[in-house]
Amino acid sequence: MTILVSLPTSGVAAPGTDIVTPVSTPLGELPEKHSAKAARLLAAASELLVGRGARGFTVADVAQRAHVGKGTVYLYWPTKEDLLIGLIGRGFLSLVDDLIERLTEEPDLARPSRFCPMMLEIATSQPFIAALQRHDEDLLGILAHHPRSVALHDQLGPSAVLHAVLPIWRRHGLARQDWDIDDQTFALHALISGTALSLIGPAPAPVTADDPMGVLGAAITALLGTERATRKQIRSAATEIMAFLRDGHTAALAVIDPPRPAG
Repeated sequence: MTILVSLPTSGVAAPGTDIVTPVSTPLGELPEKHSAKAARLLAAASELLVGRGARGFTVADVAQRAHVGKGTVYLYWPTKEDLLIGLIGRGFLSLVDDLIERLTEEPDLARPSRFCPMMLEIATSQPFIAALQRHDEDLLGILAHHPRSVALHDQLGPSAVLHAVLPIWRRHGLARQDWDIDDQTFALHALISGTALSLIGPAPAPVTADDPMGVLGAAITALLGTERATRKQIRSAATEIMAFLRDGHTAALAVIDPPRPAG
């Protein structure tokens, strides 16, 4: 995995050139883990993206808000597109990390009636995941349908997660098995997507329920059946779900910072 950083110790391109040369960073690590400047740039870009939309600002605006030179942005991200894809990707990484942390602390959250509301609540709190869910072109611009955005959503969006975890639930006594799995997946996806759009869609429906996520949990149980799993089965389900999420984390990192050819 690489980030872009100039060879001169001053952190600028060599005299007489506009070339910024990539150097390696540890695989699986993001630049903001070791660079306060990178962290400030991400925070600045996030604020501008939320406030103005993808079309409403430039790399120079990001640099100015982060109190660095414009060239510093390119030390970490070759293009504005890479920077913005990085923001979206970090939203998915945060979602995954949060889910893994909670499942580790409380495996009982692997129950469908608890997992689905938890996942949806975390996902809709991530502004860029929510924007992808509602296809918000005003906020995301071309990123709404960009291949790398689509790849992130296809790997770790709510529908992708549900498609992966439903077979786990069926194997471990957490979902009925007397229903064709494709039909069951479609019904579950429709329920989750409808709930999400009612909360964060372009024209959110008035929420009359006092506890929408509690209602969703009850609806999940009505759809999938009574959760009859033993504690051992629940722990096994949690372990398998976390394995899927860790694989997704790795895949998301590859989308955020794809390998670049040497030289």
